[in-house]
Amino acid sequence: MKLEEFNYVLPEELIAQHPYDKRDEARLMVLDREKKTIENKVFKDIIEYLNPGDCLVINDTKVIPARLYGKKETGANVEFLLLNQIEGDIWEVMVRPGRKLLPGAKVSFGEGLLEAEILEILEGGNRKVKFKYNGIFNEILDEIGLMPLPPYIKETLKDKDKYQTVYARDLGSSAAPTAGLHFTEELLEKIRKKGIEIAKVTLHVGIGTFRPVKVENIEEHKMHSEHFYIKQEEAQKINNAKKNGKRVIAVGTTSCRVLESVANEDGYVEATENDTSIFIYPGYKFKCIDALVTNFHLPESTLLMLVSALAGREYILKAYNKAVEDKYKFFSFGDAMIIL
Repeated sequence: MKLEEFNYVLPEELIAQHPYDKRDEARLMVLDREKKTIENKVFKDIIEYLNPGDCLVINDTKVIPARLYGKKETGANVEFLLLNQIEGDIWEVMVRPGRKLLPGAKVSFGEGLLEAEILEILEGGNRKVKFKYNGIFNEILDEIGLMPLPPYIKETLKDKDKYQTVYARDLGSSAAPTAGLHFTEELLEKIRKKGIEIAKVTLHVGIGTFRPVKVENIEEHKMHSEHFYIKQEEAQKINNAKKNGKRVIAVGTTSCRVLESVANEDGYVEATENDTSIFIYPGYKFKCIDALVTNFHLPESTLLMLVSALAGREYILKAYNKAVEDKYKFFSFGDAMIIL
């Protein structure tokens, strides 16, 4: 398939720059794959489309305040973006500007609260660095780091928690699993009381999630790898829904990718920890998920290809064009859809 087949026209003013004050009052577009209908709702109405015995699968990863602004020994400004913890205090980071940041160079952040030494230049230009500090690394990051917002968000985020789901637990992501941003504790409690099981998986979202597809034939695209795990107790919840003929509903493309990476041909999953670089595009046969809660994705992105694989490219693009017409908000802080 050609990359241009996944394009659509998006006015810039529809790219959400701020999170909703009340998470569950975002808009919700409801797509019924069988009837090919498109409905406009409010996100908290999602409970109407969930049935007792269904299993809602959420990604409980937590975003690291991974963007750091510091100074080289020369006094020049430099920006770090933490990408991957290699081991202990050694990390892979993206640096800007990086041309003169050679092995042996040192950078100071937060007036000396955190220091970094460049160990190695990695393939692609990222750096392997070792951090030095007194205290607890994550507490220092929380004090001096900024949330690594996507490049299309130009506004400053005043409240870091707005870029975390209410159920975020395990630090490790460079970006939020944004479909989950719409849930509140109150809405989740109502969902539980209705008899819907909530299962957790963990996939640490990498910055590669924003990497554009650069090949004309999408089959040639190489996906970035992301680390995930699923525990036995959570796998059992998912398998029980399958066994009882109920639906498995993934919250976000990250949860979907975990489930489709570990499921066997009958759709059952098992506890595991691994990396996944699964690329889901039209023609893929879903094994585990029956429905998906997701945001509106960038033109020509792998995420748009994933939802097109689930619902059909023409139907998805019709829905996206209607969302533009109806002035939905797009991308990370934008509105949501559920594909049934």
